[in-house]
Amino acid sequence: MASPRVVSRRRRRTQASSSKKEKEDDTKCENCGSGDFGSKLLLCDDCDRGFHLFCLRPILASVPNGSWFCPACCSSNRRRRRSNTPLSLSGFPLVQTKIIDFFRIQRSTEKAACQGTIHKKRRRARSLATSKKRRRLLAFSPTEDSARRLEQMASLATALTATGAEFSNELTYIHGMAPKSANCSDYEKGGMQVLSREDTEALNLCKDMMRKGECPPLMVVFDPIEGFTVEADKFIKDMTIITEYVGDVDYLQSRENDAGDSIMTLICAADSSKSLVICPDKRSNIARFINGINNHTPEGKKKQNLKCVRFNVDGEARVLLVANRDISKGERLYYDYNAYEHEYPTEHFV
Repeated sequence: MASPRVVSRRRRRTQASSSKKEKEDDTKCENCGSGDFGSKLLLCDDCDRGFHLFCLRPILASVPNGSWFCPACCSSNRRRRRSNTPLSLSGFPLVQTKIIDFFRIQRSTEKAACQGTIHKKRRRARSLATSKKRRRLLAFSPTEDSARRLEQMASLATALTATGAEFSNELTYIHGMAPKSANCSDYEKGGMQVLSREDTEALNLCKDMMRKGECPPLMVVFDPIEGFTVEADKFIKDMTIITEYVGDVDYLQSRENDAGDSIMTLICAADSSKSLVICPDKRSNIARFINGINNHTPEGKKKQNLKCVRFNVDGEARVLLVANRDISKGERLYYDYNAYEHEYPTEHFV
């Protein structure tokens, strides 16, 4: 599959004719009319017109994989199938059996066997937040209405299906990538904070609830500018665990030229060959669709209502997204993509 073209990359092609080079140097964005930011000026593989990544709707965070066609050239069904935009947004069927299969939810017979234990754990988890000074993590509180939970899961299934990913709620270790033994929190440069026993219980409770179809109270909503976004579907308390950031675990050095826009640091090691990242392009959960703030504006920073924190959990590195304040129903979720490393370009984020 051909790679997408950006102006800066095309200028480095030595086989291009001088007249073509001059034409490429004059390429301007069809939306804003500027020829600046050449590395972000994406060229359509059909009409050869240029578009800034941040001028497209929804905004593209990075150069996509494969061939790329502008919105005008995607109008026919033939182009729509070949291009990676626009996404197919047909809703996932609101059929309980299909959603159970998609999320591999534990069947009711298995759920009944563990129900008493789970309720005991849930009461214990709530008690962790009785003292504000202790700042214990809280397990999320699922929506009580099972029909509404079905809609929440269907919204996530729609987003995952549209982006060509399957659901996973755990870190995955694939042959040919980083093995599970490579995920050692001791490799973290400067050390990694240990998740306490009580907070680990809250995390495990979240995992148990998810396995039983009791998902966090969130809806995935498609926005014409931001793309897929995540909204709170009920009030969420400060310090609530929203989700774990999951996907395939790989070595950073294997992903340095990866075009993915959702890669998350798992371990930042003093020995760079041991640094690990999470790649959610093939297997992921709702964390992939939570957007980042614009680090360059006060308004962008005010939107932040989650924090991204890495923990040592039983000797392994894990990444959690946690509410850093109370979140109202209907509020969109945002966190700082550059909390650890200032490498993600957010200046054009809404």
